[in-house]
Amino acid sequence: MNKVCTIICSGICIFLFLCVFVVQEGQKGIVLRFGKVLRNKTSQPLVYNPGLHIKFPIFETVKILDSRIQTMDNQADRFVTKEKKDLIVDSYIKWRIGDFSRYYLATGGGDISQAEILLKRKFSDRLRSEIGRLNVKEIVTDSRGRLTTDVRDALNSGSIDYEMDNVIKQNENMVLDFKDPRYNRMFVNSNSMAELGIKVIDVRIKQINLPIEVSDAIYNRMRAEREAVARSQRSKGQEEAEKLKALADYEVIRVLSNAQQQALIIRGEGEAVVAELFSDSFNKEYNFYSFIRSLQAYENSFKNGRDILIINPDNNYFFKYMKKFK
Repeated sequence: MNKVCTIICSGICIFLFLCVFVVQEGQKGIVLRFGKVLRNKTSQPLVYNPGLHIKFPIFETVKILDSRIQTMDNQADRFVTKEKKDLIVDSYIKWRIGDFSRYYLATGGGDISQAEILLKRKFSDRLRSEIGRLNVKEIVTDSRGRLTTDVRDALNSGSIDYEMDNVIKQNENMVLDFKDPRYNRMFVNSNSMAELGIKVIDVRIKQINLPIEVSDAIYNRMRAEREAVARSQRSKGQEEAEKLKALADYEVIRVLSNAQQQALIIRGEGEAVVAELFSDSFNKEYNFYSFIRSLQAYENSFKNGRDILIINPDNNYFFKYMKKFK
């Protein structure tokens, strides 16, 4: 009897354990009944918030999905601008699950890697389309923030299904049936992330570069332009240097000429004074002056013993003082 009670209690405990499930913080849960997502009366999927919840075992299974914001870092790719110029754009996306039912079905069971593959494909197409409408200047300046905003809004936005829109226009007072599959396509564009149950929180561009071959060509052109400017500046500097050098040479020559002129004037004035003094002395003491000058002439004439003087024998003026001392 005790064994039977133990078995029954154990079975009840196991059953109760299988009936409850726990959703952790930062996660959301959806319940699948025979592989289909449970929905409420308004045909919206039942999403379980963090906490303890109840399910029917065997018939229902729980799928736990991460409700936190995810970051997808995209590999730098080549894009073409409005000017038909290539750019290498490096970007990343912040996203989270917006519709858990759509997300679960679109990603084959809530696989994040599969979701990122689909998201990357749609994001690349949208970013390529937006960049194709702008030129390089608009992309790298203030329009860069508008570009990321437009890409985010374009990924999240949807348009009304034309089939449903025509039905509504034909009967404005109609009551929408939430079980109508056309209702599920309202405000959902096949090119939007709502089709995947994903909401894009933010789009950011980390870096914009030119392709290597374009960068090299631009750098070479910039280097050539800078070298041309440098040569022009050197030529102007050389020209200014030559002007300054010529001006300095002119000033040197002018100063030297003025100095030489003043020196000649002073020397001439000095020689005039000396001549005047000699003249005055000669006039006052003619014999003494003649004697001194003759002695100086003798000294200058007989410095070298091999000097030869050729004079007229009848000229007694030069040796008149020597003849007196014979």
